[in-house]
Amino acid sequence: MKYNFDEIIERRGTDCVKYDAVKEIFGCDDILPLWVADMDFRAPDCVYNALARRVEHPVYGYTFLSPRWKPSIKRWLARRYSWSVKYEEIGFVGGIVPALAFAIECFTKPGDGVLIQSPVYHPYTHVTADHGRRVVTNRLLLVDGQYRIDFDDFERKAKECRLFLLCHPHNPGGRVWRRDELGRMADICKRNNVLVVSDEIHCDMMLRGYTHIPFATINDDAAQNCITLMAASKTFNIAGLKSSYHIIKNPEIRARYSEYLRINELDFAPLFSTEPIAAAYDEGEEWLGQMLQYVEANIDYVQQFIEKNLPRLSMIRPEASYLIFIDARGLELGHDSLVRFFVEQAKVGLNDGAMFGPGGEGFMRMNVGCPRATLEEAMHRIKEAYDRL
Repeated sequence: MKYNFDEIIERRGTDCVKYDAVKEIFGCDDILPLWVADMDFRAPDCVYNALARRVEHPVYGYTFLSPRWKPSIKRWLARRYSWSVKYEEIGFVGGIVPALAFAIECFTKPGDGVLIQSPVYHPYTHVTADHGRRVVTNRLLLVDGQYRIDFDDFERKAKECRLFLLCHPHNPGGRVWRRDELGRMADICKRNNVLVVSDEIHCDMMLRGYTHIPFATINDDAAQNCITLMAASKTFNIAGLKSSYHIIKNPEIRARYSEYLRINELDFAPLFSTEPIAAAYDEGEEWLGQMLQYVEANIDYVQQFIEKNLPRLSMIRPEASYLIFIDARGLELGHDSLVRFFVEQAKVGLNDGAMFGPGGEGFMRMNVGCPRATLEEAMHRIKEAYDRL
């Protein structure tokens, strides 16, 4: 089946964060939004059909996990990553960011250090600080257009931490961490008794030439010292279903985390949170392949447009997912003025790079998970503002 990713779907008026919160976020409502990390594409038919079948039944009472859910995850991980997991190692959790917060509460105490790699997905900082833990930053190095890890600094910082939040693949840079990098991080964390929480929500969205390696598959030490967090939400554009899962090989860590979720009544899945995910994993792979081809063509378009028309800008080419980190430091505006430039002059809503922490100043994150016509409009708006500047 050929899917139409050029289709323009009106999302306004659906309580949609990306469009309906524009005025609240940017201060005006004539912004073309390319910010929050969901896509403007229609979800796969298999997801729609699974939801429609359940909606047709008129009683929406208490439910348990779909019996398809764990088998579909097990098959997906075996097929995509050659990773064998047992049913008892898989558990439901209602979102990746909540899962990070639960891990912080479960495995650390107030005042403990939590290691993150900046610039990084901003909730890492918030969920750490808001729970009274210390944010310890291993700042990534931008080398030849891609982020690299400062391992000397990583090891120094690990000595003062109890937990490490790994963004794998990286957001906002789109970096796919290599086996040797994962192995070094695993070794350092093991030696310093630092538990790794590996957020792999973007793992299914590898662009051509790149392969995702689950952290837990590096070696047995890594498998026994980590919590892996995954979801179908980014993969199939179903973030609103609030369905994620954890995979924990170590039985002691698994028992402790599962008990934390149980006693806080956090381990129950909402009605529409498991059957559509099973359908996506079992039937949505063709849609995913076509979507990634379309997104990669969008990335090519943005890169070529910047090189031809916006020479004072550049971009970190993502190795995974649909997020582009644009380096706008060449405009020499200062960060606050840079943000105003995109909002007030270009009328395009992007994520402010500073929100991702140290190293993000002067950058803007763009979401290209949208029809090409939308992206072309955004880039021409930026060019017109750039030319006036």
